[in-house]
Amino acid sequence: MTAYDVPPVQAAPSGAHRAGNELPPLRDKAADRAAIRAFRPSRKVPAIVVALLLTLLSLLVLAETISALAGRPLRWIPYDRMLAWASSTLWSDPLVLLGSAVVTLLGLALLALALVPGRPSMVPVRSGDPDLIIGLRPRSVTRALAHAAEQVPGVLSARVTRRGHTFAVTPVTSKRDADGFGQDVRGAVLDRLAGLDLVEPYRVAVQVKERE
Repeated sequence: MTAYDVPPVQAAPSGAHRAGNELPPLRDKAADRAAIRAFRPSRKVPAIVVALLLTLLSLLVLAETISALAGRPLRWIPYDRMLAWASSTLWSDPLVLLGSAVVTLLGLALLALALVPGRPSMVPVRSGDPDLIIGLRPRSVTRALAHAAEQVPGVLSARVTRRGHTFAVTPVTSKRDADGFGQDVRGAVLDRLAGLDLVEPYRVAVQVKERE
């Protein structure tokens, strides 16, 4: 697994970063899936918190069970009062409904946290080999795209941010034709993006700012 910084280079047409008649790397689906899985963030903190809570609860129940069997119950858990409350409370009681809703929402939140992937720390790059995993730092990618935008004539400066699967480009210019200028910037950024050959598809959104 390798991580690289992307050196800023001048934007070029897609494929022009390859020398001569060298063919682009094959788009191996297995290699793409391996790269995505390798940089998928793990939910370590929530998993550790849930595991600790379940462990503490299990130890508490175990201690109560053993002490009760030994004839000297600890009674850390007020199960007598809990049993009396449960036997005298209807399912339609507002407290029961509220508690059920809270527990259900908490369970759904934990399930969503486990299933929905977080934001990866690296951007996977296509290698064509499942055994070769390459990733770029997100900041390096945005810097490379910003540099490509700054190569467009008329761009004074450019800023690129990543929002999900979209790169938002904000070039600053003194030109008046913002529409046509924005298309030029978008083309340059798309060319640089094609040269990076990222595994996952990304959109490019351009919002031009004019400087007086």
